[in-house]
Amino acid sequence: MIASAKRVIRPTLRAVLGRGHLSAALLAVGLAGVSVTLLGVLALRVYADHNLHLIARSINYTVEAAVVFDDRAAANEALVTIAGTEEVADAKVFNNDGEELAHWQREDDGVLAPLEAMVASTLLEQPINLPIMHQQQKVGHIELIGQGRSLLRFLLSGLAGVVLCTMLSALVASYLSRRLLGDIIRPLRSLASVAHAARRERSFDRRVPEAQIAELNELGNDFNALLDELETWQSHLQSENETLAHLASHDSLTGLPNRAFFEGRVSRSLRNAAREQEHLALLFLDSDHFKQINDSLGHAVGDEVLISVANRIRAQLREHDLVARLGGDEFAVLLTPLHSREDAERIAEKIVTSMKLPIQLDDGDSLTTSLSVGIAYYPDDGQDPASLLNAADAAMYQAKRKRRGHWQVAHTERGAADVKKRS
Repeated sequence: MIASAKRVIRPTLRAVLGRGHLSAALLAVGLAGVSVTLLGVLALRVYADHNLHLIARSINYTVEAAVVFDDRAAANEALVTIAGTEEVADAKVFNNDGEELAHWQREDDGVLAPLEAMVASTLLEQPINLPIMHQQQKVGHIELIGQGRSLLRFLLSGLAGVVLCTMLSALVASYLSRRLLGDIIRPLRSLASVAHAARRERSFDRRVPEAQIAELNELGNDFNALLDELETWQSHLQSENETLAHLASHDSLTGLPNRAFFEGRVSRSLRNAAREQEHLALLFLDSDHFKQINDSLGHAVGDEVLISVANRIRAQLREHDLVARLGGDEFAVLLTPLHSREDAERIAEKIVTSMKLPIQLDDGDSLTTSLSVGIAYYPDDGQDPASLLNAADAAMYQAKRKRRGHWQVAHTERGAADVKKRS
């Protein structure tokens, strides 16, 4: 009687397997869901921070002129145009004295606004502080604070996915207990492998294969759908980054590279020319009487003229030559490699000649303009971008003084000495 009273009631094997499989299923689903959520948060944080930096650089480039001229209205307009369409919560523009020129702040809308701000301050780099440079001098800075709406949505959806998958796993635990252990491990290993590849290698193109068990197959489908969203978001960010990078390095009117891009290319070409002992030429071009066109016919016609001039210059160049708009009606051309001075002079003559044809305007009228061109050679007229640009600029003004619509070679002391030595 005592022995039977002390007899321990032991669970059945089915119950033990059921609890074991239930625990294993809940643990596996929980780990997979948390890892995917953390992976998504980490990936989204990286891309969101990178996107904020690109937005900051875009704002930097846009408000540069407004900061230089202390134009508060233009600075505010540029700030609203960019920040209002991006994931930005607060943006400020300051001049070099620390005075605030422009300020834009997104209005708090919705009950989740405080939570979005908390998520943004926790996960994003706050605030982003970027100096505003003009001609290699700091003229001010911008401060940018990101918005956490996308991060919060992702966190909530990830949490909901984890809860849903956990509940589904608990409901089917009794069925999973009748299956072989291998039938459970194989799909989980596939899911973990894909999650590992996505987290470590940023390989968002891999997908979880189909599983025989419906619940695990559904989990794999949910995971694949999440990876589809991450891959789409990654592609979107890459495309947006490429667009912002192009806008930062190219002129919006003519589509030509801007001064910063051109000077960077010249620096690299000079290093390569010094290493390979090659020659190159730099052409400085300025449109004649362009101010009169703007004043008499309007800026719209002036823009048409600049676009036509840019197209004609580009049409006269070789495959590897580079033309850029430095600003206003000033252009520059990098000729590399240069086999002889005659090649540069022939191209300059072609550019000057191409401007003799009238420019057809959109309203049906036409006008004729001309270009004055200055030519500087490396290494005779300079060995760095600044000296070459200055030499070509001086030669261009000399051409204007002599006769507009012609080209002129730079006459620097070093260049004259080298020419005399060769002669």
